Amino acid sequence: MKIITTTKARQNISKIIDRVKYRGETFAIGRRNSIDALITPVQKKYNTNFDEITNINIFSSSFDFLKDEPDIYSISDGKKIKHV
Repeated sequence: MKIITTTKARQNISKIIDRVKYRGETFAIGRRNSIDALITPVQKKYNTNFDEITNINIFSSSFDFLKDEPDIYSISDGKKIKHV
């Protein structure tokens, strides 16, 4: 992910969009050493049962690191209700 300033983003928005669309790159845009926005490729697939951020995570490589992790929780664990 490349981090750029808002000024540089304004000056190069067309080139940035092309790099995101055709190369699959992601850009972080910010000012004063903070990231304020991301420009990421749009998903090719979209599940209307979920909101935007969930779709982004489902169809991106956000959770690829988990493929080598052991299953810690089962579906039944998620359905358990903890009484406080």
